[in-house]
Amino acid sequence: MKTRCNLNKTKQLKLIDIRGAIDKRCYERSLWKAIFWYTFDFCLYLLTMWLVFTANSLWLKLLGGMLGGLAVSMMFVWAHDAAHGVLFKSKRLSEWLGTIFMLPSLNMYRMWSFGHNRVHHGFTSIRGMDYVWIPLTPQEYYAQKWHQRLFYRIKRWPFTCAAHYLVDIWFNNMIRYNPGKDPKKRAYYRNNKLLSLSFFIAFSGLAYFSAGGVMGVISAVILPFIVFNYVIALFVYLHHTHPEIPFFNERSEWNHVIGNLHCSTMVRCSKLGEIFTHNIMVHVPHHVDVRIPFYHLKHAYEDLKKQYSDQMFEYRFRWSTIWGIFKQCKLYDYRLGKWYTFSEGRNVLHC
Repeated sequence: MKTRCNLNKTKQLKLIDIRGAIDKRCYERSLWKAIFWYTFDFCLYLLTMWLVFTANSLWLKLLGGMLGGLAVSMMFVWAHDAAHGVLFKSKRLSEWLGTIFMLPSLNMYRMWSFGHNRVHHGFTSIRGMDYVWIPLTPQEYYAQKWHQRLFYRIKRWPFTCAAHYLVDIWFNNMIRYNPGKDPKKRAYYRNNKLLSLSFFIAFSGLAYFSAGGVMGVISAVILPFIVFNYVIALFVYLHHTHPEIPFFNERSEWNHVIGNLHCSTMVRCSKLGEIFTHNIMVHVPHHVDVRIPFYHLKHAYEDLKKQYSDQMFEYRFRWSTIWGIFKQCKLYDYRLGKWYTFSEGRNVLHC
């Protein structure tokens, strides 16, 4: 399926004009909303951990761990907005609260902020620059060794897509992140790694001695981490992958309007679902302007729809739809702007 619709029209648009379509009230900070949702998310996480630490039944502990992973995902989305500097005027306060909220996901606030804010938002969907869900071509995929192809398939299957975030983002771009030889930068990022490691060791120890040994650690630390990786990997996949959404191999084919307006999707779900996910699936206005807090994203989207509805892709969150996207979007021809399934990609090589 081809994805390059009328991108020439999109290229003629100016980002400043697109942002001008958004009501100025969408940029207003609300201290009480930021604090309310911080408190709500944190209390929800504590409630799931209370279940893990107090339940006598192993199944209840595991249930607490799975629900804890959902709470950790909500906390991470809040921290995501803090990292963009949209919740508070104070950068220090944003980093402190955001760092705390990223600890249960074992993510490092500073490394994640650098990769997300500067790389992903700066070069959305450009291969060789962005590293979020960048697809292989049929030629590249079938030239790989069998274990590399297997891992690629695992990442692009809807029930094991957590492997993408776990390996490609968390491990390769946070754990293995190399800030260079500058001593100040090395210390700046190293301290963030040590903080996450300290949390992991301390909380694992607490869970081991107070929540039932090894199963306590699995329920309190490992399971929430796995669930978080799955949720975030799935959400980010849906943000930027769709049979109608292009990826790019050359920067000359791309500009910031295409990257921010055209290379993201709008995935609508129930009102309750959008509330609990902090509107993270209302993604186009976030890419158009990261200065919009999560609690104003739906209002901003309605403003954008009035003038730019033909440039945005919206659909409902249904598992049948999600399955179809995963089935179709396996391999990509950057020259033709076309998605292939694995079997279609194999046929292309034999033509």
